[in-house]
Amino acid sequence: MALEFIGLVGAHEASESDPGKGQVVDLPFIKAFAQTQEYAGFDKVLLAVNTRAPDSMIIASYVAALTDKLGLLVAHRPGFQAPTFAARQFATLDQLSQGRAAINVITGGDSGDLQRDGDFLDKDTRYARTGEYLYIMQQVWESQQPFSYTGDFYQVQDNLTEVKPWRKPRVPVYFSGASEAAIDVAAQHADVYMMWGEPLEQVKARIAQVRAAAKKVGREDQIRFSLSLRPVLGATDEEAWQRADNLLAQAQRNIGGKAIQPDSNVGSQRLYQLATARQVYDRCLWTGIAALSGAAGNSTSLVGSPDTVAEAALEYYKLGITTFLFRGFDQLRDAAEYGRLLLPRIRERVAAYEAEKARRASAA
Repeated sequence: MALEFIGLVGAHEASESDPGKGQVVDLPFIKAFAQTQEYAGFDKVLLAVNTRAPDSMIIASYVAALTDKLGLLVAHRPGFQAPTFAARQFATLDQLSQGRAAINVITGGDSGDLQRDGDFLDKDTRYARTGEYLYIMQQVWESQQPFSYTGDFYQVQDNLTEVKPWRKPRVPVYFSGASEAAIDVAAQHADVYMMWGEPLEQVKARIAQVRAAAKKVGREDQIRFSLSLRPVLGATDEEAWQRADNLLAQAQRNIGGKAIQPDSNVGSQRLYQLATARQVYDRCLWTGIAALSGAAGNSTSLVGSPDTVAEAALEYYKLGITTFLFRGFDQLRDAAEYGRLLLPRIRERVAAYEAEKARRASAA
């Protein structure tokens, strides 16, 4: 199984433990962050979406011009524009970047983010709309003849778009969402199903759940799995845990010392329950920031020396995780350290694991 590493590029430097400089769009930081991750060996970077933040598609276009081979995973909310229009945008980005575009479909809502853009549909209806949206996008990307479509949310007549993705047959679809409705849509359309960092037992169960749903539509072997984590590295395990304690103290100061309540989406509710039950799971999965932040997004960490964290990542790989999304708290520094100290170690361990598995298979 091919191993993939995804980073993140935001419009300015900030995190739970770093309040940033107050800039909304920091051009030197975007350039440095994107190029650092390309040099560090990341395959892609995520361009996140939020109603308070600069537009992810436009930032992705800028990053494409600053880099040569870095993939662009653009977070996108279905429903705020026509799917035919969005498909042309992604196909155009893929052409300009020569096959580097991918879409991260974000249907779920948090903290009123959807409502701030005028979307008040309930969860199940949103996911039903997303299913139609992705079907139409894929028709735009792949159809060589005009197509029409009539559904509950969209109607399209005689669409034939000249601009097609550079990568054939279409732009890869990365899908996020933990509810039953989300998993049903992912089973039909996702190339990669994305999860937040949870304990091994929970990740194993979710993979089995998604695979079972995909099997019903004949796609059991067509979905890969991604895990999002915030590695905290140190020269030793003790040094890494001291850094984790310092990060938590800084984050507490940033939010005024009061923990944030979780959002209503299923993913945040799941993760918050785990985070408030225990601070450490398995070898080194730390939930301190997740508990403090209301499990808002990617907020759990693997803490330890590079060797410890690489061993923990290997355990997730054995379950079926082939994509890791890593972002740090000290973003630029952490990205460079991941490239120098962590990604090579994970690649080495995965290669050794696969070689041993092949040896045993040939000897059987």
